[in-house]
Amino acid sequence: MQELPVLAIDVGGTKISAAIISNRGQIITKEYYLTQADEGPQPVINRILSAIDGIFSLGNIDSSQLAGISMAAAGIIDSNRGRITFSPNLPGWCDVPLRDIVKEKYLIDTFLLNDASAAALGEHNLGAGKGVDDLILLTVGTGIGGGIIIDGKLYFGSCGSAGEIGHMTIDVNGPMCSCGNDGCLEALASGTAIAREAITRINQGERSALTEIVDGKIEDITAEKVEMAARRGDSLAYEVIFKAANYLGVGMANLVNIFNPEMIIIGGGVANMGDLLLDPARQVVKERAFSLPGEAVRIVPAQLGNDAGLLGAAVFAFQQKLVK
Repeated sequence: MQELPVLAIDVGGTKISAAIISNRGQIITKEYYLTQADEGPQPVINRILSAIDGIFSLGNIDSSQLAGISMAAAGIIDSNRGRITFSPNLPGWCDVPLRDIVKEKYLIDTFLLNDASAAALGEHNLGAGKGVDDLILLTVGTGIGGGIIIDGKLYFGSCGSAGEIGHMTIDVNGPMCSCGNDGCLEALASGTAIAREAITRINQGERSALTEIVDGKIEDITAEKVEMAARRGDSLAYEVIFKAANYLGVGMANLVNIFNPEMIIIGGGVANMGDLLLDPARQVVKERAFSLPGEAVRIVPAQLGNDAGLLGAAVFAFQQKLVK
């Protein structure tokens, strides 16, 4: 008898992704919806429910034909209670019982976990980390998230919120992070940090091809445009990426010394820079980590792209069903 599929949801600050996924990790149906996060929790919850209804309609399926609904969301997630306790990408969300809201409407097993933890599960089971028992995934994009796999299992910590790697302090005198602390890895090595550093240097009078790339609209500089300029030989852009890569390397060296992982997987939009970002970061790990774990770890790009969170959410649901 074939196992029923899972409806997976990935809730981000910009879009809500929804998909029906088989127990073999095949995406059967997928759709995207705008989050419009600035409107606050209830309108976004309504859109999540609309996304679920929409994917039901698109896939010609209902809740009785599913193994469960599994949601991944950015922020500090209390997975045990199924609540989003705080999310910088979802303004106003404080202790929102999202799992139970969905479960009560559709009367089906429902699960909730952090989006980066979901991505780690996805990469571990279906992507770059297949066959690796001890790995850490970093999603480097607008922010920096993380997921930790130990002995082949997702590590949650005591209350389900482990893996907030982007908020380890790298420089106590560094710039303020969205979480309110100073000098977090996210504030120094994310896409947002790369764009901010480039804008600051140009506003201080330094010259860069970035000015032409954005037609003089300095505020339109993004990490993607910084990469574009760097690949064209722009020294300022290259230096900005190199600086972020060094901070990323410091963060990874800490992880190597603490966890001794076999692999660190780098995903997220900024990871699309490839070796331009990863080569200097790998060099910092080599220089800063203890030699034994430093030589053992492989630092590789993710393979699943934007589907990692959806696929990992589905994997999580299937695993939870097996445990029952």
